[in-house]
Amino acid sequence: MAKLQQRRSQNVSGNFYVDRSCINCDTCRWMAPSVYRQEGSQSAVYHQPSNEEERILALEALLACPTASIGTVKKPTDIKTVQAKFPLLVADNVYHCGYHSESSFGAASYFIRRPEGNILVDSPRFAPPLVKQIEKMGGIKCMYLTHRDDIADHQKFNAHFGCDRILHSKEISEKTKDVEIKLTGTDDYYLADDLLIITVPGHTKGHTVLLYDNKFLFTGDHLAWSDNYQRLVAFRGYCWYSWSELVESMAKLTKYSFEWVLPGHGRRYHANPDKMQQELAKCLNWMQQAA
Repeated sequence: MAKLQQRRSQNVSGNFYVDRSCINCDTCRWMAPSVYRQEGSQSAVYHQPSNEEERILALEALLACPTASIGTVKKPTDIKTVQAKFPLLVADNVYHCGYHSESSFGAASYFIRRPEGNILVDSPRFAPPLVKQIEKMGGIKCMYLTHRDDIADHQKFNAHFGCDRILHSKEISEKTKDVEIKLTGTDDYYLADDLLIITVPGHTKGHTVLLYDNKFLFTGDHLAWSDNYQRLVAFRGYCWYSWSELVESMAKLTKYSFEWVLPGHGRRYHANPDKMQQELAKCLNWMQQAA
């Protein structure tokens, strides 16, 4: 729970605020950019919601905050209604889970609703309101984990839903040694005709991404949109394994067609396939120059 006595002085006066426990993960800023922004090394409210849409977005960000650093002076009477909105629709049958976890530094996770069985992409917090909604949507058939960093409460989701977990063997740690499906090698791996796992080492040794329906690319920490640079980026300062292999892995993605980049960290990006490839080329050019 956010604490009013720890309210940051950078917040504008009003009902919503961010306290000093903020870890600067960026979640609230991309979920409700008209309300939150970075002030110094943390987030703050720079504009109090002025209409119902902004208020709901601010509350969604409050619930998603991994450290419960967002609070309100007056307790919202409709918080359960907002909780029931999660997972939040992104497009088609793809949803943003919200309820980010501090253990994954606020990484986003996603939910794909499919008649053949639902897929959880990376792990959010095991929050009862979210779990209840996922149960209503048919549960989870399998949990795909992009890499070692964004596993959060994977064990709790596995125990509750009985879902098989999928992670590359090079990403296995003590916390994931019991994962049911351990991928090996560098070949693409089809979970189903519409679900393709692509190996993209670089950020970590066994990082993979998931291409769904030739439209949605779930990228973990491999690729994201940067509002600051106004282009697709890789994280040069957070490359834990090999920048040169990350460049090669990024080039590999030019062979695939997709319209959405849905990252764990960083911002989403949506464009038609041709525009997406243009932006990917810009990213590659920058990466090659930075090598």
